[in-house]
Amino acid sequence: MNRTRSFTEVAPGFFCVSVAEVNCYLIKTVDGLTLVDAGLPGSRRPLHALLEHLGARESDIDAVILTHGHFDHVGVASSIRAHGATVLVHSADARLARHPYSYRPASPRVPYLLSHPRGIPVIARMAAHGALGVRGVDALGRIHHGQPVDAPGAPTALWTPGHTAGHCAVFFEDQGILLSGDALVTLDPYTGEAGPQIIARAATADTARALASLDTLAETSAQLVLPGHGGPWRDGIAAAVAEAARRGAH
Repeated sequence: MNRTRSFTEVAPGFFCVSVAEVNCYLIKTVDGLTLVDAGLPGSRRPLHALLEHLGARESDIDAVILTHGHFDHVGVASSIRAHGATVLVHSADARLARHPYSYRPASPRVPYLLSHPRGIPVIARMAAHGALGVRGVDALGRIHHGQPVDAPGAPTALWTPGHTAGHCAVFFEDQGILLSGDALVTLDPYTGEAGPQIIARAATADTARALASLDTLAETSAQLVLPGHGGPWRDGIAAAVAEAARRGAH
């Protein structure tokens, strides 16, 4: 990783902007620019730095694909939408994208964090980068399981419910790259634990369903996994799913 920059090219044409352990990905294709997830409000400055590096502006982003509607993935979506981009999400998460704090996890957040103190600094960094002041976005519920998303690169959407009702991963099949969102992460913000896993009960609606959705990810045979939190996983989706299943719900 080039520490002098606020972004990283994790694969040819795939750029990660990571702020406070929250990732969003800008994909440059011959058809245009697609942003997968929209980070936190603090992601806007590094995203602009990336766009400048590419000789582009915010108005050049054609589409924003939201893996789900939580506040830390909706971040700057409303601003990008105002510049003309289409914002897309699974219909089951359209309301959540408009009201990104309106969800009930399997375990209450504050007691969970108090019992997992390694997560407190991560959550504090998220708050410092705007996690408490995210504006919702009117996203179009036009993402469907197993179908190409109407965005540059035409990735395939994979409905992977559990973390939220409408969570979808995004698979660029030709490149063998899976953007797993929060269906599988390599860092859990609520525990501070690294390695492939599902997100903790403090932010996941249905952990049993989230574990079951790992099978959908495994079917892709992706070589590179780009998660919503944590670094890239380059050892293939099968190994990542096996480790996440071994860890189970927490």
